Amino acid sequence: MYVSQIMSQPVDTTTASTKLTHAAKIMAEKHRRFLPVVDENDQLLGLFSHKELARSGPSDITTLSVGEVNYLTSSITINQVMQKSPVTCSPDTLVEEAGKLMRQNKVGCLPVLDEGRLVGLVTEDDILDFLLEITGSNLTDTARIAIHLPDETGALGKLMKTINEYGGYIATVVSPISPDETGMRIAIIRYRADNPKRLDDHLKELGYDLITEELPKS
Repeated sequence: MYVSQIMSQPVDTTTASTKLTHAAKIMAEKHRRFLPVVDENDQLLGLFSHKELARSGPSDITTLSVGEVNYLTSSITINQVMQKSPVTCSPDTLVEEAGKLMRQNKVGCLPVLDEGRLVGLVTEDDILDFLLEITGSNLTDTARIAIHLPDETGALGKLMKTINEYGGYIATVVSPISPDETGMRIAIIRYRADNPKRLDDHLKELGYDLITEELPKS
């Protein structure tokens, strides 16, 4: 899946000449943590976030009066405090690559650019929602099993075939590549079946080691 399929669009933006106080008002009213900074052609100039907003606020130990603080902050423009070279990605970036970029650079979002023009924004929440979707964690009508498998070619395929042949419909499969301390891989499978308990028992009878099993919520 690509970033274009999960990114937020259209995106609330601001300009370099916008006053800090106005940008802060937009973020508060629209519950935004990030505001990309663009020019009149939607070309990205920078990024303004809660982090920059916090840094621009007065210190707790300032000797300035409230009026002086308000005057100073009202004169600050986004251009003075924004990130000038934010990490970005393109619409055809793989979701997992976008996640790696965010992790490696310790950022909470990536402006999505198409030939320099802002077309979307992908955030930590978007990546998390994607993870929840591919793991099927929001499904309530599926059984979930975590099962040990030999770390060898065909082991996962054989298990999936067994589930299908016994009347199960596989919804999601997640299997980290690294073996655990037993030297075996773990496959986490969500499936639908008329009688998931019977299917789980069938797998045990065939010699499969079910680490955990959760039946559908009634």
